[in-house]
Formats: sequence, C-alpha cells, structure tokens
Amino acid sequence: MPKYAIVCKIQKSLKRCKINVFRVFTSMVRVLFICWGNICRSPMAEFIFKNMVKERGIADKFVIESAAHSSEEIGNPVYPPAKRELAAHGINCAGKTARQMRRDEYDDWDYIIGMEKLNLGYMLRILGTDPQQKVHLLMDFTDHPEDIDDPWYTGDFSGVYRQITEGCEAFLRHLNIQ
Repeated sequence: MPKYAIVCKIQKSLKRCKINVFRVFTSMVRVLFICWGNICRSPMAEFIFKNMVKERGIADKFVIESAAHSSEEIGNPVYPPAKRELAAHGINCAGKTARQMRRDEYDDWDYIIGMEKLNLGYMLRILGTDPQQKVHLLMDFTDHPEDIDDPWYTGDFSGVYRQITEGCEAFLRHLNIQ
C-alpha cells in the first residue's frame, strides 16, 4: 500500500480527534484543484500537474487531487472531451470521478486552487474562512492573472489545456521544489 494511502486511512480514523496526520507524518505539498463540477478543468489540472511532477521526478513530494464546489456532477467521470484532450498529451485520468470539496478537509491541503473568480465565492462558502490563505486561483501564479475558460461552454479543450499547463508550470516555479 502506498505511503499516502496509509496516511489517508489513518487520517480518516483520526478525523474525530482533530489530529492532522498529513502534517504529522508527511512533508508533502498537498494541492486540491477546484472547479464547478470536477469533470473538466479541475481534473485536467489534477492530472496535468501529476504528470508534470512525475516527469520531473518529484511526484513523491506531492499529494494532488481535485474536487468541485457544486454537487451537480458527483460520481460522474471526467467529461469525454476533457479526457480525450488529456489522452492526446499522453495523460491518463481513468477512474477519476467527480467529488465535492468539504469544509472539514481544509486542514488536509496546503493549496486549494480554483480555476476562475466565480469559484472563489463558492469555495469560501463551503470552507467558511481561509485563515491560512490557502485559497488561490491557478492563473494568479502567472504573469497575467485571468480566469481559465470553461470548456463546457466554449468547447475549446485544447485552449484550456494550454491555460492549465501554463498555470501549473507557474505554480510549480512558485513552489521552487527540486
């Protein structure tokens, strides 16, 4: 069983005790990407970033997931055009299903990263507050902050792939992990 899976199992059993096992047993950077439904942009960001850190040989320093702020798509797989765009770049997202972020997982993450300004209000409504300034927008790590387009409406999955890749590259530079 991978180290992270063991830590997750322990964390779930200790949630009632308010002990954050991630902080006690790991020094991994924990990143949660958020979008509306967790079927297009946030899973694309999750798997693009996972691929990026794997290619650099630093995947063992990260825990990377994605979630939605909406409950509309819970349990649904990655939207087929998003899945095809990832596959076109050699990235597999098989098995990913949409889930909704929860208030009680705030302490589990170092970064909670939304795709557009609209996400921020919903994220903060769920989280309540952000006392540790963990909530960010992905493109705010670039030199030209902007919303990541929603391909559900635009149909431009390759353009969104480029935006997310640029944002993830900038985020990784921000972290400065070797």
